[in-house]
Amino acid sequence: MLTLEGETGGEGRISNAVFVSVSANDESIGNDYDLITFFDCLHDMGNPLGAMKFARQSLKADGTCMIVEPMANEKLEENLNLVGRAFYAASTLVCVPNSLAENGPALGAQAGEKKISEIVKASGFTKFRRATQTPFNLIYEAKP
Repeated sequence: MLTLEGETGGEGRISNAVFVSVSANDESIGNDYDLITFFDCLHDMGNPLGAMKFARQSLKADGTCMIVEPMANEKLEENLNLVGRAFYAASTLVCVPNSLAENGPALGAQAGEKKISEIVKASGFTKFRRATQTPFNLIYEAKP
């Protein structure tokens, strides 16, 4: 997980910002974060549920978790387009093997909203929604 710490500067800029990489086992991160993000990675993880539980406990009560995942529809036939085919290929070569190497669920790049929602809700988040999408990504919002 990467965290961004800092204060808002002038003209919408963030000053004094630092990215910090931490493991889901790192207890020093605290539990006072406004925003935690996952960019195109939850489906690759060996323990996506554990990562989401860690994110949930690290957020403030009114915090937000933003999850960006590859564009994936629930039905196979809905993914048989140029983007879906590229994502299935990448998933086969990168995403699934990475998760399997950690004895994970092998969600792959075509995990879809239903599966991501199940993981998010099982981790203790009570609100989950698709905030927006692009032709390449689904952007979700999860709140405690």
